[in-house]
Amino acid sequence: MSETFPSPRLAVSAAFALNGVLLGAWAARVPAVVDRFDLSEGTLGILLLVMGIGALMSFPLAGRLADRYGAFPVTKVLAGVYLVSIVAIGLAPDTTVLALALFLFGVGHGAMDVTMNSWAAEVERHAGRSIMSSFHAMWSLGAGLGAGGGWLASRQDLPLDAHFAVTALVAMVIFGPLMHTQWTSTRTTPQAKGPVFALPRGALVLVGLIAMGAGLGEGAAADWSAVFLADVIQATPSQAALGYAVFSVTMVVMRLNVDRLITRFGAVAVARFSGLTAAAGYLLATAFATLPTALAGFVLMGLGYAAVIPLAFSRAAADPDVPPGQAIASVATLGYGAMLLGPPTIGFVAEATSLRASFLLVGCVALMIAALAPVLGRRTHRATV
Repeated sequence: MSETFPSPRLAVSAAFALNGVLLGAWAARVPAVVDRFDLSEGTLGILLLVMGIGALMSFPLAGRLADRYGAFPVTKVLAGVYLVSIVAIGLAPDTTVLALALFLFGVGHGAMDVTMNSWAAEVERHAGRSIMSSFHAMWSLGAGLGAGGGWLASRQDLPLDAHFAVTALVAMVIFGPLMHTQWTSTRTTPQAKGPVFALPRGALVLVGLIAMGAGLGEGAAADWSAVFLADVIQATPSQAALGYAVFSVTMVVMRLNVDRLITRFGAVAVARFSGLTAAAGYLLATAFATLPTALAGFVLMGLGYAAVIPLAFSRAAADPDVPPGQAIASVATLGYGAMLLGPPTIGFVAEATSLRASFLLVGCVALMIAALAPVLGRRTHRATV
């Protein structure tokens, strides 16, 4: 009797969901990490910088490994590294070990992000139609579930080590079997040696800048939403965990509808709407010091950023001059580099001014997405995205 495997689309969706669950769990418990180690905003910024450096250093290597060995098998290995890293964060006894664990967490998250998007692009090309946004919807769903679990853990005063260990175990049990599928990944021969950091070139530079604007906003929501609600709005720990959960759920709903919106209105119009809506979200969240208006702001941010990264990665994977893994890695350097390096910068700015001022600055950067939107209309992909 032959073994039945999950479909490739389901397997990719599981990889995206697993990646999101772990980041969502981390995002929701950042205040608990701050309290446990008595971190200042500046120290938290440094630790987030360490995590971001780990991710940035992993991008070019992950891209080359995906092109050489196939995105599918490399993604499965990196998922294991990512699971181990979040457990290590919960077990860290001091800030030195915490920094090492966060570096590994950044490596696992960043490298897996590159390879699973390369894998997703392969499945999308095989399907012959746009499905990239649906994969990113699964990432957002996973992040929302992870953040929701963090909210429950906060309400029950569950220690970090127990919460992160349980999260990793449950994610492995649920998503691991779904990632076990049959798929022959596209392989190319990448350069034997490459730069430490992958940077886009040609038309991908503008695509990378758009991804950078979205990455900065998503990173701010992931790492600073709970802190913003706790410090600026004076929310309780359980209320503070709602910020990223609301943001992530909105991303899921929007991403499930992105393909239809782009088909009807076009990529350029959707990107312009995205930048303007995200900027409005940051303005609303910072203008009024109340929990309902702040949460409404996070809803607008989720609506605004939902379409941008999928559009950027689909465009990168379709580039005629650069292999998919390396193209996605180069755009990810700006996109997810901003997502991971932006939060520590927000911490430094907040310590010099205020967290509210930092959020307003991120909102201004969101306007860049609207300004550069036309580059997403120059597509080489055969499918409509």
